[in-house]
Amino acid sequence: MSITLAFGPGPHPDGPIRAAGVALAAARAALVLVHGRGATAENILELADEFAVAGCAYLAPQAAGQTWYPHSFLAPLADNEPGLSSGLATVGAVLAAVAAAGVPAERTALLGFSQGACLALEYTARHARRYGAVVALSGGLIGPAGTPRAYAGSLAGTPVFLGCSDRDPHIPRARVAESAAVCEALGGMVTLRIYPNMGHTVNGDEIAAVRTLLAALVSV
Repeated sequence: MSITLAFGPGPHPDGPIRAAGVALAAARAALVLVHGRGATAENILELADEFAVAGCAYLAPQAAGQTWYPHSFLAPLADNEPGLSSGLATVGAVLAAVAAAGVPAERTALLGFSQGACLALEYTARHARRYGAVVALSGGLIGPAGTPRAYAGSLAGTPVFLGCSDRDPHIPRARVAESAAVCEALGGMVTLRIYPNMGHTVNGDEIAAVRTLLAALVSV
């Protein structure tokens, strides 16, 4: 399934947005999934089968060239433009479409893996409000060391789950910890799990944690 959205200017094309689960108009909750570098919307939508939560709609936008921004998430912010701003706008457009379909932000979760996790966390920090949940799998806030983190708004108790390996080759453990602290300072209810020797992947414990978060949303 897919829906079509207009994202505005930037390198990432207007829809379609790949979708799975129940139709958005009939959904009790929604999960927006943001894929990693070199991957596709279809790739990350495979997680919908792992979560298998009835009553949830799953939506995944596609990055142009399978990359949201060109350089490491630790590079200077300007070096990753205009992809970074366009990617953030894409996430915002999908969330707006979910809200327009009648699923409130309080029952809408945002999940990303790798580059997608970085984009999802950065969007969350820049647009802090009460979400159903925010999940960052192997990712962290974007920008080099010393990037100001004085974000406005409040996550108002949003459950935030961050999972990463203790030796991920792309994501420094210190940045994951910093991101957790920022989300906590914004009022998020943060769970941080660091997995020994996991590598750059998603594990069963993370799948189970997300399933529990989604099950709570559809039961509201």
